[in-house]
Amino acid sequence: EVQLVESGGGLVQAGGSLRLSCAGSGFTFDDYVIGWFRQGPGKEREGVSCITSRDSNPWYAHSVKGRFTISRDNAKNTVYLQMNSLKPEDTAVYYCAADGRWNYCTGMASWYTYWGQGTQVTVSS
Repeated sequence: EVQLVESGGGLVQAGGSLRLSCAGSGFTFDDYVIGWFRQGPGKEREGVSCITSRDSNPWYAHSVKGRFTISRDNAKNTVYLQMNSLKPEDTAVYYCAADGRWNYCTGMASWYTYWGQGTQVTVSS
């Protein structure tokens, strides 16, 4: 059974940092593209970042570029999202997603096959 489990969310003040983790199981993690998405209150789900299986050319949404860093540790079947200089508008449920069909990184949610349950990130002003 494929599983993606997010962790690391929480409450942080503006300007603070959090590191989210996405642990995968039930599939060959090394071969999968992993994406991070978020959905804020009353908003649509949006792509935040993604990383290919070979850890090359990660993609970032314009709103997080320079503040967020995605990385992966295939030995631990885990992808991380380091979030620095957090803003109140980063408040959302953050989801990770996986796709193994092509080594293609995209912020389009419809591309991904498997999804985690999400972790809440709240940034106070």
